Amino acid sequence: MNKSIRPKKLDDFIGQDSIKKSLRVFIASTKGRGDTFDHTLFYGPPGLGKTTLAKIISEELNVSLKQTTGPSLEKVSDLASILIGLSKGDIFFIDEIHRLPKIIEEVLYSAMEDFKLPILAGSKRSAHTIVLDLNPFTIIGATTRFGLISPPLRDRFGIVYHLEPYSAEELKMIILRDAEVFGIKINEEASYLIGERARGVPRIAIQLLKRVRDYSSINGQEIINGKDALNSFEGLHIDQYGLNDLDRKYIRALLEKFKGGPIGIEAIANSVGEDRGTIEEIIEPYLLKINLILRTPKGRIVTKLAKKYFNFEIDSKESLF
Repeated sequence: MNKSIRPKKLDDFIGQDSIKKSLRVFIASTKGRGDTFDHTLFYGPPGLGKTTLAKIISEELNVSLKQTTGPSLEKVSDLASILIGLSKGDIFFIDEIHRLPKIIEEVLYSAMEDFKLPILAGSKRSAHTIVLDLNPFTIIGATTRFGLISPPLRDRFGIVYHLEPYSAEELKMIILRDAEVFGIKINEEASYLIGERARGVPRIAIQLLKRVRDYSSINGQEIINGKDALNSFEGLHIDQYGLNDLDRKYIRALLEKFKGGPIGIEAIANSVGEDRGTIEEIIEPYLLKINLILRTPKGRIVTKLAKKYFNFEIDSKESLF
């Protein structure tokens, strides 16, 4: 039987404390007024809980949630069939909202503002627009690329949240909670070590927990301890900073092929054999966070910290970053 590790209430959601605090206010206010929750946008790196928070809001408000992704809404009829089926107060969650087709986005404007849906009926000379009234609803959007959302769409969200990476201590709490759900026995030391290497992302923390479990089970360990975790990381090629083989390949390319930069993203993508999206959304955010690379108008460059990490010769006149 598959067990869900997604919390269903705000009180069970670990981390993002400032967001939870304000959400409690907005949810209580919405309930008190008998109104519809304001359109909300969550943005930040993958795996931080954007989808989970959308589902929690629907649970707290006791309303239904319909879920889709931006690229899957190809035609106006796709959007219309969902919006027409929403009851008052329901939530329509759109993941990857920055990838909405332009025609869908433009129809959403009036739907979000006035709860009206303009539909083009007929063809050629008999073509005319029919405006359908919609039940008041809430759109919750999620994106990893906030800057790619057009200003007209962005301005229609009354609530906007940026999800921050989690601390190792918060991730330790998540690991201990989810390990219990999975029936994995692990102590606090091992949980913290996993949290340190999870790049601030709960999704990665849980993936690492499962892989550490796999390594430990082969050795017949009943309870995963710190030593087991460290041995597992060695097998997984994950170091104390949470860097993996792909991260190291990226930095080595900058250092060895491009002399530390600056170099453009396309050249890096070709060099490491990864698409631009993977580099910008998966690899670079964490390397930027821990100050191993910088993005400049001329391109990417490595920092003194990255050179030190790979034992490259450092010019004594260089600044730390």
